[in-house]
Amino acid sequence: MKLKRILLPLLAATGMAAAGLAAAHGSGETVKPNFSHTIPNIPGKSLIALEVLYPPGSASLPHRHAKSAFIYAYVVSGSIASKVNDGPERIYKAGQSFYEEPGSSHPVSRNASKTQPAKLLAVFVVDSDDKELTTNDK
Repeated sequence: MKLKRILLPLLAATGMAAAGLAAAHGSGETVKPNFSHTIPNIPGKSLIALEVLYPPGSASLPHRHAKSAFIYAYVVSGSIASKVNDGPERIYKAGQSFYEEPGSSHPVSRNASKTQPAKLLAVFVVDSDDKELTTNDK
């Protein structure tokens, strides 16, 4: 898988595997590594940033992230519909952000537009030894 070939070297530098990262993403969107580094003053933690590019109308499958992962999500362009845990589904536009607490479920993550692309920057603060950043909900 092309995504794993891109992410494995990036995540290997932090001791993390790419297994499961692409699994929660549907066939329409693209995930690109943006940044990855261990956090020197917080032993055992890493910061990983990924760009999620959503073509018009595309969506991620319902998923959750590594149990240690605190995630800050920033909408770079377009608009993203998101639902975290049992909270309401909300639409976030370019310049807006939201977060996911460790262990959260993310049942909705999609481009809110059927005609315009959208781009999201997802920033993870995660245990450096977590092996799977993303897994599909069953």
